[in-house]
Amino acid sequence: MDYFNRPESYDFCTFNLKQDMRKKITPFALLIMAVFQLNAQEVTQQLDSVTLTGTRIDLPFKENSRTINIITADAIKKSAAVNLADLLQQVAGVDIRRRGTGGSQADLYIRGGGFDQTLLLIDGIKMDDAQTGHHTMNAALPIEVIERIEIIKGPAARVFGQNAFNGAINIVTKKNLKNSTSATIETGSFGQINGNVTAGVDLENSSHIVHVGRVTSEGYRINTDYDNANYYLKSTFNKNVQAIEMTATFLERKFGAQNFYTTNPTFNEYEETQNSLIAFGTTFRTEKFKIQPRVYWKRNQDIFLLRRDEPDFYRNMHISDKIGAETNASYTSELGVTGFGIDLSKIYLRSNNLGDRNRFMANVFLEHRFSLLDNKLDITPGVALTYFSDFKFHAFPGLDVGYDITNNFKVYGNIGYTYRVPTYTDLYYNDPVTTGNENLEPEEAFAQELGLKYISPKLTASIAVFNRDADNLIDYVRTSVTEDVFTAQNITEVNTKGLEFDAAYNFNISNYKQTLAFGYSYLDDNISDQNEELSRYSLNTLKHQYITRLSTQLFKNVSQNIIYKYAERTTGQTYNVWDASIAFRFNQAEFTVTASNIFDADYIESGFTPMPPSNVLFGLRYTFK
Repeated sequence: MDYFNRPESYDFCTFNLKQDMRKKITPFALLIMAVFQLNAQEVTQQLDSVTLTGTRIDLPFKENSRTINIITADAIKKSAAVNLADLLQQVAGVDIRRRGTGGSQADLYIRGGGFDQTLLLIDGIKMDDAQTGHHTMNAALPIEVIERIEIIKGPAARVFGQNAFNGAINIVTKKNLKNSTSATIETGSFGQINGNVTAGVDLENSSHIVHVGRVTSEGYRINTDYDNANYYLKSTFNKNVQAIEMTATFLERKFGAQNFYTTNPTFNEYEETQNSLIAFGTTFRTEKFKIQPRVYWKRNQDIFLLRRDEPDFYRNMHISDKIGAETNASYTSELGVTGFGIDLSKIYLRSNNLGDRNRFMANVFLEHRFSLLDNKLDITPGVALTYFSDFKFHAFPGLDVGYDITNNFKVYGNIGYTYRVPTYTDLYYNDPVTTGNENLEPEEAFAQELGLKYISPKLTASIAVFNRDADNLIDYVRTSVTEDVFTAQNITEVNTKGLEFDAAYNFNISNYKQTLAFGYSYLDDNISDQNEELSRYSLNTLKHQYITRLSTQLFKNVSQNIIYKYAERTTGQTYNVWDASIAFRFNQAEFTVTASNIFDADYIESGFTPMPPSNVLFGLRYTFK
């Protein structure tokens, strides 16, 4: 709830972290050098076999001319992460700012910007929330049903539309689990008790995946307990003739929000959210045509209490519904592949603070991919035309260009315009220290990117530099330091530039696959130069981010995973966090131990909520076949 986003509450200067990055990085750098001297061998899994989901033109990962990260099912299993928020923290250029454990609440950022500027999709279905981007991660699915995650960095409005300002994350769910059932039970620090059951049923003309899970904790400090429930169903009907897919989700979060949004220790904030989705879709194919129609209904419900035991003291209640229908299509000819689509949706909001609102949205997409010079050169121009009933028409063109230097080595670049219309919170929210502004204009930006990527079974690597010139960014400002009320405003131009590097090296020891992954991102923006009265909330960008993951298997039934994360924010905070996991497999059973924040680092990711100290989680998973 945006009562909590009061700009004056983000006083990062009061939190001083004194850890030495060089002492942490040096031993790991030596490890990197040693491992790269090993004799690498071919491995079977290749990223170039992955076709991106949710786009109109089917393209293998290897052929795409954008900066894209793929987290495969194998990487998810070895990640030492127990939920999507923890998993995404292991990707350079992605900033997940959590206010607790268990995935109860987290904000999602790509390449800086704001939490409203990244779009989350489930199998290509847009999960944006017109109330506030704080609800984006409410739709995060349990990792047990995720096949892979596609992370598209940079402007993606031309491809996905509204909210894909700085990038998009597409969760691709599993298609079929055959006839199997797995059950997991976990327990550990802070009174954590988690359990889930995932089952697959494969019938003659249909298949079904069902997941039921619950994640609970007493909390790592006062009023940080949570009780979260996940329900998921994916069914494919009529699969032998014209398959129809149905997806249904219900995700509930109940959590104490101690100082999540205020500094008052007596408030004892509390929040409950419910996020649900039901969608139906199918695919028609001919030799040259592919058409994918889909209808869906997404709902988010949210209640916030400033005093947990006094509901009438201050309460916000919101219910938002999005009903949509879309069709994406492509046509292949001698001139290349043409992609086109239309997306229509209606939004309804009922709120005791924001009022009753509704909005009609229409998006039309058109792009064409030319392949020249014996398919070495690809050029893809495109445009998105949008209409909002309250913000009228906008057009956002873009261009992707790529050239294959070798079969494995590609240079690429892209430019494009991107946008975001204000949320209802930006427009209408009101409390004693924060006020919205119904005269806000949409945020706009012109972004450019240049990159190189190399893909082989042994080594995958990419490097990209980017620049973004943004206009009308929305922030909360006040007229003077003595003014108590912050008002939403379109601020002046903001320039953001940066660099990202990712690499993953696969090698074998004793015929077992090992992986060493490394990521680094650098981000620089001039937002702090715009106005000293800008909300400090916007000044918490990850300036330097360094991530290393070493996944090893030295014995047949034992595998290990070590994650190192270093962060330096523009406010001067730095922190080093180490996580690790080990798994023992015995036939159909797997026993896991996951340790987080091993060296007990003191750090804050968002606001002034300290993250948990060292903690451990023990798990047992059994698969029935």
